[in-house]
Amino acid sequence: MIAKSWFIWFVSPLTVLLVGCAATSAPETATYPGSQKVQITVLYDAFGKPSAMQKDWGYAAFIEYGGKRILFDTGDNPNILAQNAKAKGVDLSKLDFVVMSHRHGDHMGGMSYLLSVNPKVKIYAPKENFGVYGFDLPSKFYRKAESLPAEQRYYDGAPPEVMRFGSAWPNANFELIDKTTEVAPGIHLISLVSDKTTTLELRELSIAIDTPDGIVLILGCSHTGIDNIVEAASHINKHIHLVAGGLHLVVAKDDEIRRVATVLRDTYQVDYVAPGHCTGEPTFVALKQAFGDQYLYAGLGTTIELGATPHPVSSSGQAANLTMDEQDLKTYRALLTKSDDLEPYQLASSR
Repeated sequence: MIAKSWFIWFVSPLTVLLVGCAATSAPETATYPGSQKVQITVLYDAFGKPSAMQKDWGYAAFIEYGGKRILFDTGDNPNILAQNAKAKGVDLSKLDFVVMSHRHGDHMGGMSYLLSVNPKVKIYAPKENFGVYGFDLPSKFYRKAESLPAEQRYYDGAPPEVMRFGSAWPNANFELIDKTTEVAPGIHLISLVSDKTTTLELRELSIAIDTPDGIVLILGCSHTGIDNIVEAASHINKHIHLVAGGLHLVVAKDDEIRRVATVLRDTYQVDYVAPGHCTGEPTFVALKQAFGDQYLYAGLGTTIELGATPHPVSSSGQAANLTMDEQDLKTYRALLTKSDDLEPYQLASSR
């Protein structure tokens, strides 16, 4: 009886300990908000696998997160945006909002198609002085001379309290952003200003989604510097899970490319990269070498399913094993050469 009692006393705590260890050692599964799809689909870019979609220089991505349907940029050509959206079965008349990264034509050229199918959609855009998306400022910005007769004074000497200036799309529903702003639960717009010579004072928006696995950062062109954008995102959440989109290294020298790859991998410890658009071929190679299996192909038409291990999926929903091949590169080079909206790149390369 004593032996049995001792056995029960010994085994019971051991059993509790083992059960407790099993409970605490099981990996936690991150729960994403909402039951809808959580993914990014590339609708516009210059490289990709053969499909009904048309390759062109520019960028647009369709983002599904937390039950929200978001269009990020509109590419360069409205007809191509329409074709590509139709080919992927993306209905741009059903969006929660749109984000325009910046004012370059290869990111906003498809706006007319977007507005033709969704004229009232909320569009977040960078606020710039007298910018293409509109502008406003207090009328007290200019000095007054009350001694002048009314006919020599602005607004007869009685200006509106806020002066509002037009945009290229006067009927569009723009909301202008000039600071980092959370526009939906977990979805932040990072607003930065370029200090680069070729794009001085250009304001650019990037999307930072604070997911259970860390920040998913979607970039238009990174004119404000990929380092600066990632640094700003790290203030929302230090864990940067995925960096996708354009890194603006298309004409960068090898030393700068290596520096950026090292900064992303070692300084910010980014989990995954899915570069596209203006990232550039040598940078594709360098990032592939730096990140290995954590480098994700993101050509035109690719859908990247988000989660602990983000991955491209095929149209059937199955994991896709995609890599950039020589045909991708040939198309990318041809469209880069033919593009009419490459002045910032050409200026940078000539310096």
